Amino acid sequence: MKEVLKVGMSEVKITHPPTLLKTTGLGSCVGVCMYDKKLKIGGMAHVMLPSSANTKVKEFNVGKYADTAIEFLVKSLKEKGCNDLKAKIAGGAQMFTFSNSSDIMNVGARNVKAVKDLLAKQGIKVISEDTGGNKGRTITFEIDSCNLIVRAIGSEEKII
Repeated sequence: MKEVLKVGMSEVKITHPPTLLKTTGLGSCVGVCMYDKKLKIGGMAHVMLPSSANTKVKEFNVGKYADTAIEFLVKSLKEKGCNDLKAKIAGGAQMFTFSNSSDIMNVGARNVKAVKDLLAKQGIKVISEDTGGNKGRTITFEIDSCNLIVRAIGSEEKII
């Protein structure tokens, strides 16, 4: 049986097979999985918000914001010798409907856009994604196969 390393909200973790990475409770949050297929090393971040730019606290979990989580994940993987990084992402749902339907309230879509923009800026291709909608997700990342298993409430499991 493979060990499962749980990635909590606002956390970033890195491992290698046979250990799996898993996070639950992805509503508007985005799970970012990055890996080097050749070296079989991967990591996952459970991103809550798009940017740390407006935070007023000096110390926070780097995994909380897309900008700091992706920077940390890339840096950590490169320190382990990873050079050919690819990404898979899931989450970014709109969990609540608001009468004014302002884009500012759609944190999920803003998170997805931030993650994609930041990955592109780093030159990391998003190989596959399961984002948007209005259902929460649980994801499990198998680094050895590069499969991201997505379980959404009320939907069949899928592998992306």
